[in-house]
Amino acid sequence: MEPLITVVVPTYRRPDLLRKCLLALAQQQLERSLFRVVVVDDGNEAQTAQAVQGIVGQTGLPIQYLGQPVRRGPAAARNRGWQSAQTAYIAFTDDDCLPQPAWLTTGLLALQRGAQVITGRVKIPLPDQPTAHDRTTALLETAEFVTANLFCRRSALARVGGFDEAFDIAWREDSDLQFKLLEANISISTCPEAVIVHPIRSAPWYASLRDERKNRYDALLYKRHPVLFRQRIPAYRSLVMQYYAFVITFVAGLLALALGHTSVALGVFAIWLLLTITIISRQLPDSPLKWENLRTAILTGVSKPFLSIYWRLYGAFRYKTWYW
Repeated sequence: MEPLITVVVPTYRRPDLLRKCLLALAQQQLERSLFRVVVVDDGNEAQTAQAVQGIVGQTGLPIQYLGQPVRRGPAAARNRGWQSAQTAYIAFTDDDCLPQPAWLTTGLLALQRGAQVITGRVKIPLPDQPTAHDRTTALLETAEFVTANLFCRRSALARVGGFDEAFDIAWREDSDLQFKLLEANISISTCPEAVIVHPIRSAPWYASLRDERKNRYDALLYKRHPVLFRQRIPAYRSLVMQYYAFVITFVAGLLALALGHTSVALGVFAIWLLLTITIISRQLPDSPLKWENLRTAILTGVSKPFLSIYWRLYGAFRYKTWYW
């Protein structure tokens, strides 16, 4: 029988995670002849190619491996994957996700019944003592559109031009696709029975600081879709204003000191200290307080406002748009 649906999995230097994802796809309830898998390796590494071949030999899963000549990000990898497909239906998941056994069956059935685009359910099991980074990752469970669990008619993707490759890291490329589909009046359905599990992975203490660079892509998304951005993307205005106040009071305190206005500087730094305590408290985990946790909270709490504002302003200037 000819395959009906192609599963596209972008990956980058995570062969161990990719193996687990592919093993989960090998356990799908859908008849093996009805689907194929395309792995697009953004790192174009021999180790990843070997991992794919190992799964093919172990399970017989039909997998096509495509190495990207140059790293271009997950949006470009997904485009190459769906554009290489010969099937009418496309499913997307990520290399760190575990599609549950009924995932393909339920998604394909919904497409065959007439759905154009379908988003499934993402489950993120949290550890007993989640960190601030863990809690942020868990927000994916409530996201209304994520490419880690997405089914599309190939014709719908072709109509909107697929993913915008200007989003060259894993941030906002899914929202951009969602907004293009909505603007093209292509309906998006939900299928909570199509489940993938996204395990929490251990991350270095600075992971949340590194992630602040993603803020620059909010400006790009706003420039592309200003109305839908306002309607669909959480503004977190109070938090952003708190970060601006943190940076402004710190700079104002230094300026007052430089000008010899010591009393003014002390007053401004008192406000800055209150803001600092508030921000640091938000970084503390739910577990009993330990010195290591407190140290991490202090380092991230003090650094995050500077990085957040820097990357927001960087995006605004780079994409020549102002947004809140």
